[in-house]
Amino acid sequence: MKLQFQLAALTILLIADFLPINSDLNSDTSALLEFAAAFSHTRELNWDPSKPICTSWFGITCRRDRTRVLEVHLPGIGLYGSVPANTIGRLDSLRVLSLRRYSVLSLEFEKTIRVKLQFNSISGGVPNLDIPSLKHLNLSYNSLNGSIPPSLQKFPISSFIGNAHLCSPPLNFCSSPSSSPIPESSSPTISGRQSAANSRKLNSEFIIAISVGGASLLILLILTFVFCCLKKKNGGRANVIKVKTSNGGKSENLKSQDFGSGVQGAGESRLVIFEGSLFSFDLEDLLRASAEVIGKGTYGTTYKAVLDEATAVAVKRLRQVGIGKKEFDEYMEFVSSLGRHPNIVPLFAYYCSKDEKLLVYQYMPASSLSTALHGKRCRENSTRLGFQLNISLGAARGIAHIHSEGGAKFTHGNIKSSNILLRGGLDGCISDFGVTPLINYTYIKHQGPSGYQAPEVIETRKATQKSDVYSFGVLLLEILTRKFPLLHSRSGDVVDLPRWVRSVVSEEWTAEVFDVELMKYDNVEEELVQMLQIALSCVAKVPNMRLKMDEVVRMIERIRHPEVSNRASEEDNRSKDSNVNTP
Repeated sequence: MKLQFQLAALTILLIADFLPINSDLNSDTSALLEFAAAFSHTRELNWDPSKPICTSWFGITCRRDRTRVLEVHLPGIGLYGSVPANTIGRLDSLRVLSLRRYSVLSLEFEKTIRVKLQFNSISGGVPNLDIPSLKHLNLSYNSLNGSIPPSLQKFPISSFIGNAHLCSPPLNFCSSPSSSPIPESSSPTISGRQSAANSRKLNSEFIIAISVGGASLLILLILTFVFCCLKKKNGGRANVIKVKTSNGGKSENLKSQDFGSGVQGAGESRLVIFEGSLFSFDLEDLLRASAEVIGKGTYGTTYKAVLDEATAVAVKRLRQVGIGKKEFDEYMEFVSSLGRHPNIVPLFAYYCSKDEKLLVYQYMPASSLSTALHGKRCRENSTRLGFQLNISLGAARGIAHIHSEGGAKFTHGNIKSSNILLRGGLDGCISDFGVTPLINYTYIKHQGPSGYQAPEVIETRKATQKSDVYSFGVLLLEILTRKFPLLHSRSGDVVDLPRWVRSVVSEEWTAEVFDVELMKYDNVEEELVQMLQIALSCVAKVPNMRLKMDEVVRMIERIRHPEVSNRASEEDNRSKDSNVNTP
């Protein structure tokens, strides 16, 4: 159902004499639930009253102390209906309300400073909103008509473009209203005077039109000249975003020429947000975000994009994607549905254009396993066996889920310690899931060995579930030894970690394998040896001799919770005994 509303009837309650409201987070929650109940929406909101509003609700940003709602971002949810009074207006700490691409009948809110209503079905005139706190206004691409009130003429052209019948600054001047037809008169004197007046009026309008047109043409030529000069100066790179890096403050260009228009869903370039995303944002928000390089790998560069004070996402910019757009879209839908697991970093959205592919993930601030093991400021708890078991078990569960739910041929393909992100420092989550099948085979072929690759993958460059198991085995060895996957011997040769461990174990020096920090704790050697046995079973040279990931999960669980395992074994034995004694 396509709803229209007269913008003159749009209720924007920014009333100075509005009675003060004694509000808190509970009242904000109640107001938002009433707001959502008034709509039908094509995408389901995960607004569960039993869950924390500031951390679990889609599109909601709170204060840092999580006492009030500051922002509501709901672009592209597909809401239809009218908002009842006294809902959004009760959010008296609200500063941003973003409702884009909706067919909303009426709207009411208080004390906001940014209004975004572009790409709606809004018709009618623009009301005079003399509101000092209104800092951003976007009414573009609607069906508005008439003149723009003086109080809103301070906003740029981009706030009003796409309204064919809207005029006055900052757009074109309005045409003079046409005169009523004059009846024929028998008096030639009166007729002559009217003709002369009309002639002078037409001449004046003609001169004004030429002047305005000439000035517009001159401005257009100047802008074109400046644009060409800038383009030449920048080496032809248009729409480039400068981003900060974490290595010495250097900067890197995040090219965005294919989506610099900031129009979500236009043509072949669009940002697709998956259902269940914790945050609500659109392409304009993503392009406006400050970005920091947090990782560079085989398949692309990863940025931390800060959308606002309380919202950050991880954006992976892929290189050398080897599939077409249609296949890319279908594959992303599959990856998003398959990746819904506590130990897999969630994929929130993706952007796809002819020359640019971006994946938007949940940002994990607690760094990676690689940093915890090898960083200069490695955490103290990373030397404890409990930490090792938790991270190993979390990563194993994530990989096992990929293997069991994705089918026999579906793999991760790039398991390494830098792709194991820490959640709260106590759990491991798999990142870069689903990326490997996207990358051009020729590009991967020219990448050097990483130490995590199974022997058969080095030759064929084709990942399998058994090669994932091998990579996980190397990961376990890295955790137990705190050594890198590739080692340099005294003679200068490069030795992979599994080969080095086997050589030490064969000499019956098993205890020499483990990280000395781990060995400081009492009564841990038995568990360490059990973990080492799992790792060596995973890195067997023959693929069919390796464990399956679900087997790995069960074995680590037994080490982590031996009392549960022993209890289960006792129950199994009692069950067997009762079956034997039954006549």
